[in-house]
Amino acid sequence: MARCRMDCIEKPLQSFFKKMGKSVGSNPWWFLIAPLIVSAALGSGFYFTQDRISNNIEEEFTPFNGPAKTERKYFSEMFPEDDSMFSSLRQTTDGNYATLIATSETNILTVKMLEEILMLDSKIKNMLVEFDKESFKYEGICAKVMKNCISNIILDIIQYNAENIKAVTLTFPWYHNGNTNLPLYTSLGGVTQGDTSVVESAKAIQLYYYLKEGNKTKNDLWLESFISLVSNSSSPSLQVSYSTSMSMQWEFEKSPDSVISLFSITYSIAITFSIITCWRLDNVRTKVWVGFCGVLSTSLAVVSGFGLLLLVGQPFVMTAASCPFMILGIGIDDMFIMISCWQQTRVLDSVPKRLGETYKDAAISITITTLTDVLALFLGCITPFGSVQSFCLYAGICLCFCYFYSLTFLGACMALNGQREAENKHWITCIEVPSDAPGKSKAFWLCCTGGRYNKDTAKEETEPISSFFEKFYGPFLTHKVTKVFVFVLYAGYLAASIYGCVILKEGLDTKNLALDDSYIINYYNHEEEHFNEYSFSAMVAIEQQFPYWDKDQRKQLNSCISSFESLKFVNNTMAWFIFFENYAEANNKSISSQEDFLNNLKPFLNFDPFLAQDIQWTPDDKIQVSRFFLQTKNNVPMADMMVELRKTAEECSVELLVYHPSFIYFDQYTVILNNTIQTMLTAVIVMLAISLVLIPDPLCSLCVVFAIVSVITGVTGFMSLWGVNLDSISMINLVMCIGFSVDFSAHICYSFVSSPKSDANEKAIEALAILGYPVLQGALSTILGVVVLSVSGSYIFRTFFKIVFLVIVFGLFHGLTFIPVFLTLFGRFLMRLAPTPTNISSNSEPEA
Repeated sequence: MARCRMDCIEKPLQSFFKKMGKSVGSNPWWFLIAPLIVSAALGSGFYFTQDRISNNIEEEFTPFNGPAKTERKYFSEMFPEDDSMFSSLRQTTDGNYATLIATSETNILTVKMLEEILMLDSKIKNMLVEFDKESFKYEGICAKVMKNCISNIILDIIQYNAENIKAVTLTFPWYHNGNTNLPLYTSLGGVTQGDTSVVESAKAIQLYYYLKEGNKTKNDLWLESFISLVSNSSSPSLQVSYSTSMSMQWEFEKSPDSVISLFSITYSIAITFSIITCWRLDNVRTKVWVGFCGVLSTSLAVVSGFGLLLLVGQPFVMTAASCPFMILGIGIDDMFIMISCWQQTRVLDSVPKRLGETYKDAAISITITTLTDVLALFLGCITPFGSVQSFCLYAGICLCFCYFYSLTFLGACMALNGQREAENKHWITCIEVPSDAPGKSKAFWLCCTGGRYNKDTAKEETEPISSFFEKFYGPFLTHKVTKVFVFVLYAGYLAASIYGCVILKEGLDTKNLALDDSYIINYYNHEEEHFNEYSFSAMVAIEQQFPYWDKDQRKQLNSCISSFESLKFVNNTMAWFIFFENYAEANNKSISSQEDFLNNLKPFLNFDPFLAQDIQWTPDDKIQVSRFFLQTKNNVPMADMMVELRKTAEECSVELLVYHPSFIYFDQYTVILNNTIQTMLTAVIVMLAISLVLIPDPLCSLCVVFAIVSVITGVTGFMSLWGVNLDSISMINLVMCIGFSVDFSAHICYSFVSSPKSDANEKAIEALAILGYPVLQGALSTILGVVVLSVSGSYIFRTFFKIVFLVIVFGLFHGLTFIPVFLTLFGRFLMRLAPTPTNISSNSEPEA
């Protein structure tokens, strides 16, 4: 029957790698020293580390092209802030501020509690801070309204006298003071009310201290002093949590320090694991030094990759700090594959010939997995998140160096170790030892002999675990009953995965960027507990020159406002033109014509200069643009609020634009899912193309793509069940998952189609016998490389561990269980379509 030959790329690559292996085996010292010199040169880039660090949360964790950034630019240009009339409601950025939440298990609106709060407020305002050989207080840098520092509503109500709380009747959510309504919900939390709006008790009071825009260094010094002062302000009766406008940024920048100590632990574990798994009882055939050099090779790859990018000026984002943990696992995995192929060569052949045979088989498999890993990561660079781009670029470049160093540095180490084996020298003393010692003690036999091999095959003796895969696990897995069980197991896995995907949540909670023990976690928890009823106040710009005096046109605008207010999360509307209408009606002012409207508007704005900031005039005294505000309630996810508000504005007949500073961060919710799906689909197509080119069998390539889709589905579903959201952090790992999911299945598939066996079950058993143990070693090494991150105090690194763990576990199950079983079921087709197994078998006989 005709066979489909798909090895036109594979055979030339095999020939190339075989020649390369012989070259490395003949000149190991050149290939050993060159990577060391390159790494030393590129490592100089670490000198620029501090200059390259880019951990700005907005720049790295929000989409570059988010609509909110365009909206912010528009509002900043059209409604510049008035430093003399500060209004937090009208800020287009987060601003500069410090805030605290004082909470009590009982009613906080008592004289005793308020006295403590007033005392703390006084300490904060009178705190002396040194700057440029001068001292200053809060009054010197505070945001002001008519030359006075902006104050806190609740303290204004009691006139900074705790005793006055006895005579004050507080109403919630708005406090009515004459003609003024004050938003008490911004200051009072955990409120208990009776049948009316009168406040009976409260559990929390929030105070804000706004700073004027100006000298950032000076502001930061005051904020740091605020944190130092308030951190020791809690008492048995009053708990104080606190935060500042810079707290999240400062706490986020501490995250890399939390894992520095874990690097040494991780590499110690990796070296120990490599040495143990490469240990042989034979003192000549043991691969201890190769195991150590495998870890060293990955370390050189990290130094070279990071150093190169730092030298060329590539920004370093904190997310890239998890790269070394991943590279370590991949590098050691490649080492195990090379050792496995080395053990399949003839012991009596020369070292260059053995290494050539090793490269012929191992290099193809390593090339497939490296290409898929690297391309998956480079595809991640097209995402609009700086944190994802940085990780993918650093990890991709490091993987390239890992690949080249595996073929040069590690290959040279294997050649030198092979020379020692060829001379039958002891792995420690490098003294020639006998292969056997009849009549000697058992201790002498264990410590001072070596060099044994299988006389029938002229290959190294099979390891016990490899025998387990060949004699026990392989036949068990290919039994008909086991195959049925595997199908049932896979169906359960797929069902759980799909369920997890359905309930997957999106978006990054910004508090997860801080360490678990950060003071701001306590602040966010108190804010969520006591101030969760009301949300942000969105500003809405009327972008056109609107005729506010025209009744028909006003009906259209009122219709738009009604549409906003019909949204279940919109509480009320605050608009200058509504206040002006009420003013005109109360004072019998005519505003039905343009002239009357404008003539009466300016005197009205003099009474309320805050409203004057909501109107921008043309040079000829016409209203160019204006804005109003929508107060929202916290009964819908904030990202959904943003989407609904934007949608309502677009549907309005009047040109409207909605914005709030928090939209900058909410934009991620609108793009994260689509970007993740787009990136993954592109990556799967690329993986299919690579598999078709490098694996000489189309159905086997489809099996690899199947493994990718299946593992990604499982990881996405189970990460949801494990409490991980789809955000820019998990997106990084899902992109990485695409490459990782190929590794194990590609090794097994390639070995399957390369087998000269005629029966599909026998082909699967042989593939498991040859690569089952290396694949298991690679999986364990990767998990050990990241397991220390499970105890990290950072959400970012714990998420990295969770997803890598899921990828490796599911990838291992696919490689050692699902894929072999599925391949046996398609065995009839594979045997018809597979190329003639000449010179592609891992067990191929040596050349004559």
